Amino acid sequence: MTSGVAALWSHRNSLRILVRRDLAVKYQQSVLGYVWSLIEPLGMGAIYWFVFGVLYSRDTGRHLGEAAESYPLFLITGIFAWMWTSSALSEATNALTGQSRLITTMNVPRQVFPIGRVAGRFAEYAAGLPILAAVALTYALHGRVHPGWSLVALPLAVAVQGTLLIGLSLLLSAFNVLMRDVERVMRLVIRVLFYATPIIYPLSLVRDSDLPGWLKIAYEVNPLVGIFQLHHAIWYPDEFPDARLLATTVAGSVLVLVVGWLSFRRLEPAVLKEL
Repeated sequence: MTSGVAALWSHRNSLRILVRRDLAVKYQQSVLGYVWSLIEPLGMGAIYWFVFGVLYSRDTGRHLGEAAESYPLFLITGIFAWMWTSSALSEATNALTGQSRLITTMNVPRQVFPIGRVAGRFAEYAAGLPILAAVALTYALHGRVHPGWSLVALPLAVAVQGTLLIGLSLLLSAFNVLMRDVERVMRLVIRVLFYATPIIYPLSLVRDSDLPGWLKIAYEVNPLVGIFQLHHAIWYPDEFPDARLLATTVAGSVLVLVVGWLSFRRLEPAVLKEL
């Protein structure tokens, strides 16, 4: 694995070129271009704010606590991070099947292709950070959020989320070449994960619910739970995950990366033969 990482680092320029090409192709016939990467999460945030922040504001506010006064910021913080997750997982499944000609002709580590999809979607997420900062500043000036030391949660959240997504992208891209059903299954899995992760609701809503104890434990084993708690903790320090949840999240993400990397290397000959 160490030699593989070194080989990948030596071809980092190839990775950069692939990311730039993917972004250019994705938006080349679009009038608004990269603005679409902002419109979609903002539109989703507006819809969920109307449902949970207006229609069900009483129930939502009871569980959000201080975040109830700045619920739109809570929403778009989670949704921007979710768009990176969902887009990366969706595109990672066909990262190899959709670039078979390049894979069989370019002399680069094949991990570059699925990792490039994750990096490209991160660029879109990074484009939305100024929007988040502007909204947070507006609420901060009105005394509704108090960011401080919790801002360190942002690089930690990005690092852990990137680790998890790279591991999953390597795993999904290789398996999808051998079993094309993976792409269809992931469409359902991504929808389930959206509601099984504290993105539009706080984690306390699950912890205070009447769900069985074993189900609550299974819920928090999902690394995305701790990752999105870190994203929310950027503006709401009380949302910072406790030591147990943070350790579970980091360990789970690293484990997924190792399993994904080793599985990709093991399946690579069969994948190349299939391509």
